[in-house]
Amino acid sequence: MEVKPMDCEHAKEQLTDLLSNQLPEPERAALNAHLDQCPACQIELATVRQLWQVMGELPLPEPGNTMHIRFQAMLDTYKDTVATERKSWVENLLAKLRQGWMSQPALRIAYSLTLLLVGVAAGYWFNRQSAPAVASQQQIDTLSNQVQEMRQMMLLSLIDNPSASERLRAVSYTNEISEADDKVVSALLTTLNNDSNVNVRLVTLEALAKLADDPKVREGLVQSIARQDSPLVQSALADVMVKLQEKRSIKPLRQLLKDDGLNDLVKTKIEQSIKELS
Repeated sequence: MEVKPMDCEHAKEQLTDLLSNQLPEPERAALNAHLDQCPACQIELATVRQLWQVMGELPLPEPGNTMHIRFQAMLDTYKDTVATERKSWVENLLAKLRQGWMSQPALRIAYSLTLLLVGVAAGYWFNRQSAPAVASQQQIDTLSNQVQEMRQMMLLSLIDNPSASERLRAVSYTNEISEADDKVVSALLTTLNNDSNVNVRLVTLEALAKLADDPKVREGLVQSIARQDSPLVQSALADVMVKLQEKRSIKPLRQLLKDDGLNDLVKTKIEQSIKELS
């Protein structure tokens, strides 16, 4: 059977299925044929494979024996007080979080409980037929803004944690933040440039790429090129610059090529990226 040629974009979409042995034989043959003659996709495959290996070695945090009991107790307390305190519980919780009186495990429990309670409160307000629609919407918008603020606080509280898995958790909160403020952007860029764990830097780069509509994020990504020493991060940054069509990255990428210790595969990747950006 004749193998249909495959382009780079299609090949990159198939890499995950290839590594998980879920790729049908005809597509596997086409992908292997493409990889044999494409150094850039070879780098991409090596990057994805190493990322999977690192992620597989990360320890999975186990919930404590008392988590269910503590959660149920907090929920029961809420049920007893919601009738009289529904307007102030979010503000009180945020104030206590800002004062740092809760430990990080409790923060995570409070965060989960907060999302649950927001859903309960929103349903309650929607069913109040006597309340004006405009007032209900204002209350929901207020709750939404407060939950967004809490998510950002969670990110900032975990981003400097000594545990790499906790820092990965912090970065994951960007998927739940509609608009990242300057503090969050600054924290993410600092992590991208300085974190000791390559895997954390790669995940942070992915998160920042999703926020690239912010000019500060784009500028930070361009400046980060000169600060990276990991071949995996260098290669991934070059790929992000191409996807964003960020022509300001051409100069730092060319400067990176002057590094005598630059990995040969990364050098090929950067040369191709510069060509696509020029």
